[in-house]
Amino acid sequence: MSYGKMTERIILLAAPPTKDAEGFTTKGKHILAAARAYKEDRHGNTAWKNRAAFSKATALFRFRVIPGLTVTTAMLILHGCDYYNILSVEDVKGRGMYIETLAEKVVPNG
Repeated sequence: MSYGKMTERIILLAAPPTKDAEGFTTKGKHILAAARAYKEDRHGNTAWKNRAAFSKATALFRFRVIPGLTVTTAMLILHGCDYYNILSVEDVKGRGMYIETLAEKVVPNG
C-alpha cells in the first residue's frame, strides 16, 4: 500500500455514552485523530465474497498506524458526511505499519 493510494480523508471518533441533566444517555462524539486512508466500497469481487462473515460491512478502510492510538470496534469513522461503525480491525500482514478496518455505513433514522 503506497501513500499515493491513500487519497481519502477520514476522522476517527470515539463515541462514549454520556448522560444529560435529565438522566438520558446519549452518544457523544470526540475526535481522536485525522488521517489519510484508502477506501474500498463493497462490490462483487472475490475478496468481498471471502468476507462473508462480515456481511454487514459496506466499506474497507486502510490507513497507517497512528502512534499512541489503539483503534477498536467501539470507534466511528467519519468520511465526508457519512459515519461508519467499525466492525473489525486488523493489522495488515502483522507488521504494525497499516490498519485495515471493515465498516458499516450508519444510516440515520427518520
